[in-house]
Amino acid sequence: MKSINPYNGKVIEEYQEMSFEEINIIIEKAHETFLNWRKVPFKKKAELMKKAGNILREDAREYGKLMALEMGKPIKDGISEANKCAWVCDYYAENAEKFLQDEVIKTDASKSYVSYQPLGVVLAIMPWNFPFWQVFRFAAPGLMAGNVGLLKHASNVFGCALAIENVFKEAGFPENAFRSLLVGSSLVSKIIDHSYIKAITLTGSVPAGKAVARKAGSVLKKTVLELGGSDPYIILNDADLEHAAKICALSRLINSGQSCIAAKRFVVVEKIRDEFEQLFLKEMKSYIMGDPLDERTQIGPQARFDLRDGLHKQVTQSIDKGAKCILGGKIPENKGAFYPPTILTDVKAGMPAYDDELFGPVASIIVVKNEEEAIKVANDSIFGLGASIFTQNIKKGNIIAREEIQAGCCFINTYVRSDPRLPFGGIKESGYGRELSYHGIKEFVNIKTVYLE
Repeated sequence: MKSINPYNGKVIEEYQEMSFEEINIIIEKAHETFLNWRKVPFKKKAELMKKAGNILREDAREYGKLMALEMGKPIKDGISEANKCAWVCDYYAENAEKFLQDEVIKTDASKSYVSYQPLGVVLAIMPWNFPFWQVFRFAAPGLMAGNVGLLKHASNVFGCALAIENVFKEAGFPENAFRSLLVGSSLVSKIIDHSYIKAITLTGSVPAGKAVARKAGSVLKKTVLELGGSDPYIILNDADLEHAAKICALSRLINSGQSCIAAKRFVVVEKIRDEFEQLFLKEMKSYIMGDPLDERTQIGPQARFDLRDGLHKQVTQSIDKGAKCILGGKIPENKGAFYPPTILTDVKAGMPAYDDELFGPVASIIVVKNEEEAIKVANDSIFGLGASIFTQNIKKGNIIAREEIQAGCCFINTYVRSDPRLPFGGIKESGYGRELSYHGIKEFVNIKTVYLE
């Protein structure tokens, strides 16, 4: 199993895939660790989690470099990602005990309350696009709740997987409280079957999520799924168009366009279509594409060559069906798995740019007649992860966000992002369950009723 630098195509490292016999030993050790870890006081767990956060901050540049090499993330973005992971460590170190304290409820009993108890070994199946953040947003609450974690990371970021494991070891967590399993997808089903695996969390594609949900359901194990997204950004007549264009470009190009919550479909009311397109074009053109290790780079290569080629196919198929390309749309001649910022307009249903998730720096502009049609188009998707509305009428924007848009999170006049303090997740084929906030830490605990007569 090889880790290949998408900037130059060179092999960074080769890894020997673990056998199921090796994995079985790790699972058994993780379970043994859980039996003790679940009893460790919150104060002690918080001390260790704070240390993990400090390690992430101290070595953020090294982790940023590793992400740049393995999946092409611009180094400044990787440094920011490591620091965000430190934030989530601090957040749960400071709040987990409060979130999981017994909840007394008045009933006919002399005392009745709800207690939150850890489940055991939780398997995390994680993708490559945010190779640190997506792991820590599961690991920090999970470990603080008293669970232990096993990580099956994407095979092109095994270096990141081992680095994360080492963060927890350095911080002083028990050796088997968090382990990385260097395996491909073929052994996932057998791992889920293991009696000591109590729950599974997956961030990834819709097909992967459905496969894991089917398997976990067959053995009655809890799952949380954070899957794809095709987030609509609605631009209404009264929007501040310069601000909207700036934010829309930023959101579309975050992580070189490889984000489930990046802006993907720009639903624009026709009255302001021309002005928005010109402002948006200017913003998209301004981003610098280049070596991810260069501090000036804002867009690195796509994580793999096959992913870049698949994205280009979606673009060409959309153009063949009538979409108009006003920026980009061609594979650059320079080395690496690069794809340029691209804008497709006149996008309509039946095109990949309308129906599918475009996981790269490609924006789809969909023109509508009015606000009512904008809401209808925004919801015309199999996905329901995030959405944004741009309007200077905050009251109206709030009503649309709260009552009309089918998504797990809706932002007004800014871009969708995850925050440890807020629940994160989607509906429809974007998955189910929530990560982060007090909602996230309660996904993998036994919500136990205790009743005293």
